[in-house]
Amino acid sequence: MRKIKSVAKVICINILAVVLYSCNTAGDDAAVFGYFDCKSADGVYHEEFNGEKLPDNWLFLHISPENEWWKLENGKIKITSTGNTIYEAAKSAFTGIRQTHLTFEVQTEMEYAPSNEGDIAGLVCYQKEDHNFVFGKSVNEQGKPCILLNRSKGTVARLAEIEIPDAYANRPVTLKVQGNKDRYSFLVSYDKGENWLTVVENADAENLSAPVDGDFTGVIPGLYVYNNTAPQKGKLKPWTKGAFETKNYRNLFAEVGYPEEEIKAKLDDLFYQVFEGENKVYFEVGDSMAYISDLKNHDVRTEGMSYGLMIAVQFDRKDIFDRLWRWGVKYMQHKEGRYKGYFAWSCKTDGTHNAEGPASDGELYYITALLFASNRWGNDGEINYLKEAQYILDCAFAKNENDDGITNFIDVEHRLITFTPEAFWGATFTDPSYHIPAFYEVWARWADDGRSEFWRECAVKAREYLHKSVHPVTALNPDQNEYDGSVREYKAPNGMIFRNDAFRFDSWRVPMNIALDYSWRCEDREWQCEYGHKIQNFLYLQGVNTFVDQYNTDGSNVQWILPAGGKVKLRHSLGLVATAAAVSLACEHAKSHEFIDHFWNAENKPYDDGYFDAYYDGLLQLFAFMHLSGKYRIISPENEASE
Repeated sequence: MRKIKSVAKVICINILAVVLYSCNTAGDDAAVFGYFDCKSADGVYHEEFNGEKLPDNWLFLHISPENEWWKLENGKIKITSTGNTIYEAAKSAFTGIRQTHLTFEVQTEMEYAPSNEGDIAGLVCYQKEDHNFVFGKSVNEQGKPCILLNRSKGTVARLAEIEIPDAYANRPVTLKVQGNKDRYSFLVSYDKGENWLTVVENADAENLSAPVDGDFTGVIPGLYVYNNTAPQKGKLKPWTKGAFETKNYRNLFAEVGYPEEEIKAKLDDLFYQVFEGENKVYFEVGDSMAYISDLKNHDVRTEGMSYGLMIAVQFDRKDIFDRLWRWGVKYMQHKEGRYKGYFAWSCKTDGTHNAEGPASDGELYYITALLFASNRWGNDGEINYLKEAQYILDCAFAKNENDDGITNFIDVEHRLITFTPEAFWGATFTDPSYHIPAFYEVWARWADDGRSEFWRECAVKAREYLHKSVHPVTALNPDQNEYDGSVREYKAPNGMIFRNDAFRFDSWRVPMNIALDYSWRCEDREWQCEYGHKIQNFLYLQGVNTFVDQYNTDGSNVQWILPAGGKVKLRHSLGLVATAAAVSLACEHAKSHEFIDHFWNAENKPYDDGYFDAYYDGLLQLFAFMHLSGKYRIISPENEASE
């Protein structure tokens, strides 16, 4: 498509009006389009497709017009899906004409019988692969015909999904698009235009004015068909009771068809890669200690150390657990002063502190892992695991009585975990990825600290908070926010106001944490299932193989990219691939199969820019695999993980 220059800030378009009918029921995946009408300042352009070829003003995209994916017959154009979507720089089944006016009204009567979720036929307003509107008939997760409207502006957003009433499901529908400069309205009629239902009114069409290499390419309205021909796998059946009650764990990998021996072998290999492999993050020191290092940042963090403890107790590796605990106590845990009992969140590998203050998620994992160690191995050896967990908790509550700027790492008023227990900063807000309600259920049962009711209240409050913390459409959450779930705003030293409203590295953990709470407690299953569907639906629209690792919570592109390991780039990061698959434990829709399969085949290797993260990506990969294989378990006092 040749480029054209434009001085217009926003380019709006003329849209095609067409009649479609489907041959799907006859085993033909084509759609047939009839006439094309467009009302604009030039009058009415009318095309009946009666000729032997398309008029010369019809354009094609990434594909030769001589391809056999379309043909004219009986006054209609028959278009067959190429298997590629309009969102790819590939040969998609799309043809259209260039726009000419800023205002328009177009209309289409359409008959189409989509078979699979993802099938769609209708109108596309195309500026480029990642800037367009797709408006047409499809089928939803429940297999019901529906009208969809997607807008792509770097990321794909579902603007509307309206289920077609049963009485009209197999009858023609009429679509109308009204354009007025930079605003479009999309309407549907089930009675040939007698009555109209507004699907979306005055949608922002600025996405169609995105410059390409400094120029505007213009907009092509056109005909589009995509049929999802991938093998359709059935819905999942999430469990309705948690492991606290049943003592059972779901092996979702086996459930979707992976052999048990391959699952075990892959899990063992992932453990090996983290603790012993060529790119391991676990390093032993002398005869009795060890640490886990964030290699890309050249430090030791309470995040990684506490994750290592949890993995070690889950795999019944007392040797690894005790080594990590000894190093952490010696170099990271404060023995006195206002931080007493807490752990310095970052140290050099020689134990020198990079920071004195704690990060509250470290304490959260330390305590839970210690309680599991107490239940699994007892407390009669060198380390009294229960006593160590109680010591951290007692030190935290003692700070409620102090006035030295350091607080309990659990905000006792809100019953929610702090970002850091520092009164004048980190204790005033929280991090959604720190909230794991099921951990408090563990503390209520086995901490034996006299606070069981308090911990049960914390579990309830954490679930309530998560409801408010995620976006109602995308289910994305920011890295940090207020205790009421609202966006956190803060003033920088230069006086600028910043809104922390982006889904980034910390945020990746939330789907996995919700999967854990679902698996263990299943207390909030209706909302958690809805959450799982929403976040997978959003990522699915971006492409299971292509979604990136940072978004604004509304699904739009981030204004700036948070660097990692000194590199600034959006990636299809393994850590998010892992957690997006893990939340399948709470899902029932068939999309989860694709997330699970993609994760199964994912490898932790350098990205195309050379960036490699054996630490965060590797640990989240292992945790998610433990979840999906049923090997992330509640360890009860019977000295073994519940079966």
